[in-house]
Formats: sequence, C-alpha cells, structure tokens
Amino acid sequence: MTDTKEPSQLSEAEARSELARLADLLARANKAYHTEDAPEISDAEYDALKRRNAEIETAFPALKREDSPSEQVGARPAEGFAKVTHAVRMLSLGNAFDDDEVRDFDRSVRKYLGLDLDSRLNYTAEPKIDGLSLSLRYENGNLVQAATRGDGEVGENVTANARTIDDIPERLADAPDVLEVRGEVYMSHEDFADLNERQADAGGKRFANPRNAAAGSLRQLDPSVTRDRPLRFFAYAWGEASAALAETQILAIERLRSLGFATNPLTRLCDGPDEMVAHYREIEAQRATLGYDIDGVVYKVNDLALQGRLGFRSTTPRWAIAHKFPAELAWTRLEAIDIQVGRTGALSPVARLAPVTVGGVVVSNATLHNEDYIAGRDAKGGQIRDGKDIRIGDWVQVYRAGDVIPKIADVDLSKRPKDATPFEFPTICPECSSEAIREEGDAVRRCTGGLICPAQAVEKLKHFVSRAAFDIEGLGAKQVEQFYRDGWISEPAEIFTLRERFGSGLQQLKNREGWGEKSAENLFAAIDASRNVDFNRLLFGLGIRHLGEVAAKDLARHFSDWAALADAADRAAKEGESGTAWAEFTGIDGVGDTLTRALVTSLAQPEERASIERLVAHLDIQPLAAQASDSPVAGKTVVFTGTLEKMTRAEAKARAEALGAKVSGSVSAKTDLLVAGPGAGSKAKKAAELGIETVDEDGWLALIGDG
Repeated sequence: MTDTKEPSQLSEAEARSELARLADLLARANKAYHTEDAPEISDAEYDALKRRNAEIETAFPALKREDSPSEQVGARPAEGFAKVTHAVRMLSLGNAFDDDEVRDFDRSVRKYLGLDLDSRLNYTAEPKIDGLSLSLRYENGNLVQAATRGDGEVGENVTANARTIDDIPERLADAPDVLEVRGEVYMSHEDFADLNERQADAGGKRFANPRNAAAGSLRQLDPSVTRDRPLRFFAYAWGEASAALAETQILAIERLRSLGFATNPLTRLCDGPDEMVAHYREIEAQRATLGYDIDGVVYKVNDLALQGRLGFRSTTPRWAIAHKFPAELAWTRLEAIDIQVGRTGALSPVARLAPVTVGGVVVSNATLHNEDYIAGRDAKGGQIRDGKDIRIGDWVQVYRAGDVIPKIADVDLSKRPKDATPFEFPTICPECSSEAIREEGDAVRRCTGGLICPAQAVEKLKHFVSRAAFDIEGLGAKQVEQFYRDGWISEPAEIFTLRERFGSGLQQLKNREGWGEKSAENLFAAIDASRNVDFNRLLFGLGIRHLGEVAAKDLARHFSDWAALADAADRAAKEGESGTAWAEFTGIDGVGDTLTRALVTSLAQPEERASIERLVAHLDIQPLAAQASDSPVAGKTVVFTGTLEKMTRAEAKARAEALGAKVSGSVSAKTDLLVAGPGAGSKAKKAAELGIETVDEDGWLALIGDG
C-alpha cells in the first residue's frame, strides 16, 4: 500500500493517489475537530497525516493540489452563525516534535535574518492551551465583536456567547482605538468534571475532554447555554491594532494583562534554544497540576520588529513554532491503587490518577498489570522485566495510544514523597473475603471464592449450566445473565429452588419476553431432571481452577461419593501437603499438586463450602458408571494418534473409557497401548523407543471386540 512507502519510493501515480487520500482524510478530520467539536482521530494521527502530506508535496511539487491541506487553516465556519471576515488572518502554527526540531527552527530564523549562531536572539516560551481560538475586537475600548478562527479568513460570530465569559472584559481602559485581542477559550479540569456530571444527570451528552467541552459550549446557538458553562480565556496575541502594544512579545503580553486580560503565568523569556527546551521540560513536569489542558509549548521571537521582517508562510508565521508534547504520554500523580476482581477471579490492580488528557482522552485510571509489576520484583525478589517500584503518591508517566488501555510507563523516583511505602498486594479477595492465592509460576493472584464471589458469579453460573456440566436445557448463558440480573439466582443451589420460591414459577416467567407457559414449564422440568447428576459432572460444574473434565472423572472414579471427597479435602487442609490425605489426592493418576492445592483451598473457604453443600442437598449424585473390569483394556492407559477412519477421535475415547481404559494425550512410560492410524508421527516413534505395544485401528477394534 502506498501509505506504507517512503515518499521517495512512490511513483507519480501513487503520489497523486496518496495526496488525494490525505486531502480527504484531513478535510474530514478538520471538519470533525473545528466545526463539529467531535474529533474522529487523535492529535498524533492528525499530525502524522499532515507531515506525510507535506513530505510527498516536497518530493512531488508539481502534484500539489489546489485544495492542499498544507494551505488550509482550521475548517469552514458552521451554519447557524453569522460570518466574520478577520481583518488580519488567524493562522495556525508549525510543529516541532523533538528538541532537534526546535534547534532547526532557531537556525532557520537566524538564517532568514542573516544572524550567526553567536548573535543573541530571545524567544518567549508559553504553554500551548488546548482549547478554541477566539478573536475579540475592541473599538474605542468597547467589545464589539467576537469570532472563532474558522478557516483563518472567515470565522463564526459568537459575540453574544463571548460576553458570558467572566475572563473577557466588556470595556478596556487606555487601549488603542482598534484592538483585536486573541487567545484561547478553555475549561478547567474541575469544571469539566462537574459539567460532565451534570450532563450525565440530565441524560445529556458527555464530553470526551475539556477542549471538546469548551468548543461545544462556546459555539452554542443559545447564549444562555454558554452562560451556564464554566468557560475561561487566556490572551496571548493580537490581530489588527491601531497602535502598537509594545516593542517586544513579552512586553505586549504584560500590556494585555494590564488591560484586564488573563495571561498565562508560565510565559518566560528565553535566551536561545537550550533555555527554550529547558522551560518546555519544566512546563511538561507541571502539566497534570495546572488544572487545565495544554498540548505543548509555543516559542515566539521576542522582538516584534524581527517578527515583522520574518513575516509569514501561507498558513504559518516564520517567527513562531509549537513544540508539541508526545500525544500518547503524560505525567501525573498516582493517588490510589484499587484492586478489581475479574470474572475469572483474577485480582487486577488499577491506578487511580490525577486526571490528565492523553491522546485526546481524559485519563484518570490506568492498568498496573499485576503485583510483580507494581513491586518491580517477583515473589523470589528477582527484578522482573518492565517491572516498576510503584507507590501511592508517585509521579508517574501514563501511556495511551489509540484504543490501548492506559498504562503506567515510568516512575519519577526523584519526586517520590518521603513517606511513600511499598504497596502491599492483598491476599484476601475484596469482593467476598475468600483467600486469594498465587500459584507458582503464575503472575496473577486469584480469588478462591468461586461460586460465592460476586465478581465471578455470572461466569461461574454459566460454567455450571454448560454442556459438559449440568447441561440444563433452556437455561443457557443468556438466561443465566437475565436471571442473575433480576436477582432470581446468585448461586447454583438457587437454580433448584426457583419453582418453590416462585410458586409454580409460571406466573412470573411465562409473561416475560421470550417466554411462554410451555417454555417456562419445560425449563422447570429440565431443572428437576438435572437433579440426578453424575458425580464427575458435579465436580466439573463447580468451576474450580484446574479441575477439567478428565480430572473430574479421575476424582469421581477414586472417591465413592461427594462425602468421601469432601472428607479427604478437609483432612488434606488440616494435615498440609506432607499428610496422607494430600498424598491420596496426588496419587490419583492425572491429579497433581497444582489441582490438589486448588481443590483443597477452594473447599476450605467457609462461604464457598457452604454454597456447595447447599447445592448438594438438592441433588441425587450418581457414581461414575462402573468400568468393564473384564475388558482387555480395563485399567490400561491408551493413546490414540494419526487419523482414525472408522470412528471419530471423540468416539474412540468414549468407547475406551467405557471399557475401563484411561485415555491420555501423550506417550510416556505409563502408556500401555498406542493406537496408530495413518499419519502417526512422533508418538509412534516414541512408543517404539519405549517398547510400547502399538496396533492400528483395525487391531484396536478387534481387541475390544468391535471388529
């Protein structure tokens, strides 16, 4: 695709097509951002598209389009507002994205002015407010007109709305007869949060970030709506003026302040690019504590006479540039660490942050992955890759790109509070107070509450009614979610009390959408039928970690009934891993320490155990079907490999298990028989090396009497 090629690699036809594509994308982006106050792409994506367009135009100057994005500023004014033609165009700024580009800017200014690198050249550096540009026209000291930037030539008349903003004076004393004051309308973080809360309470639209909120509020057709929105204004420039404000940029800003305008207190005079970049770093470090959004720092040649000599390009001044912050990164303070319990029981730490805008979205939460990531070290004290020593109160760097969940990218240890202490990850589930354990080799700590943990309830119930567990016809995932949401079932035992709790159950269920008298009665009949359940299905349905279908059968074969298994689990919990009960579990072929630990820990949780006992009281548990002890494969371990032509693999496995064999997926010294069909590979080779008996499919069928 052409958009992945460097401009120098494009053919003329590809370059023409790519410029057309970029023109369309940027036109739509401009309309969404400037006219509709609803950006469709991030600032970083927009800047990348603009840069690529400029690079291709440089490589193919003859192909530059009449509607080239490089010749445009903003977007056309929206319908509904009167139009205002600016006496002096409102231009945009060129961008620098790293320190080297700032130094390139300084060199280009010096070259244009004929100054060598040793000549003194001052610049102002000020925060680049992320808001909506506004021009205020004063005549004889009176505010007569306010206009948005629009496309730079023509903007929207928002005079009535601007008069509602407290930071905008209605009258100026001792001002030039004509003065157009320019600046940025913005909204503070605190006011933005309050506005979104009010919008949500009223059922209205929530804004993605303060810039959208400010722009949408200023461009209301009804000024009374704007009056209710907490807008503010920073002045930083001017357009038409009947008399000069000062001889330098810094003194002109001071003059605007003396006239009654709010100007940014972080504006500084810098002697060359080193001081400019240093001030950029200082502002970046304060970004999250300013209380309003900025997306970079603007540098301007301080001497206004030199600004006049430098002049303008088609859409940008030569004497100013915006040094943008990385769109995906921002520094802010970590205010708290919360623990959320996922649907599978995983305890996930979440960073609660002082709100900061990253990639066009206000971020107040970020993932912290797991406890090792927070501690920076694993359970044995070893440093882990990408791990951080993260503590509450730390100054942290947040990363977000596109739809990627925000995460903590770095920690500034130099700003760590003296009283900050290492975060202690909980070992008790915050949802159900069950033990939260972390298995060896696992980075995640998990709640053992299972059936009684509210965070896991729905997923556990879905698993309980799944096909390999209780397989209750008419009660699938959708119905489980509905019944849980309505408070009808919160644990498996309550499935079996639905009828008695709701009388016949029909009156409450049959009139619900998707149900009728017949389907309701069928459901209750299916629930009653499922009370008679195989022991292995019950065990699998409990949803205990590591307890799959095969292991459930292994346990069901070994223990005669639920009481026997529960008693063994209780003894194992009491005696510990060195006891005889633990050895009884791990001695079962297919049941190791990991499963035993998960099972014993789960059944040792009082609430979880009580929930299971309530369930068992409603069931008629059947022992696993007796194995055919007189079959030639009873008690043997069988492995199937290759292609079976006369039955499916599932059929072969079921038949073998019915005859008392254990089916394994891998060949080992414990394997008694390998059934090898066409295409058998490494398993057949290993069986031969171990001297294991091997037969083909026909031999297998003959052996079990099905040939």
